[in-house]
Amino acid sequence: MELTSPSFDDGGRIPDRHALRGLGCLGQNVSPALDWRDAPEATKSFAVTMFDPDAPTGSGWWHWVLVNIPADATGLAEGARPGTAIATRTDFGMAGYGGPCPPVGAEPHRYVITVYALDVDSLPLDSLSSGAMAGFMINSHFLDKASITGYFGR
Repeated sequence: MELTSPSFDDGGRIPDRHALRGLGCLGQNVSPALDWRDAPEATKSFAVTMFDPDAPTGSGWWHWVLVNIPADATGLAEGARPGTAIATRTDFGMAGYGGPCPPVGAEPHRYVITVYALDVDSLPLDSLSSGAMAGFMINSHFLDKASITGYFGR
């Protein structure tokens, strides 16, 4: 599989419009556009995650978990969520996209966005499911995956 984003280049800076609006950050909190291709034929659904491994928590930070994306999808527009997709809870404590907002003065953090091709039509998750539970379910059913990394600092 291959994943790209029209919103930013792999290894590049994530634009301010995708940053969190809150906690001192002044972004628009709009999820980035994504395009993927070459998913396995057996794909029945997709999941997308955004994870910050550099967050000063000892366990990283889940910024976005979107599951049950239809198998015929080839990407997401900025701010889009397909009607059947479910956003689970992030480490901000609520479901949906939560943009980058690293501590002031820290080295820019890495934000790893991954699309997973899954072997099931849907995962038994809801908006209260944690990132860890979603990760467990995704990793139990993935056929293939592709990632890109963006950087953001302030």
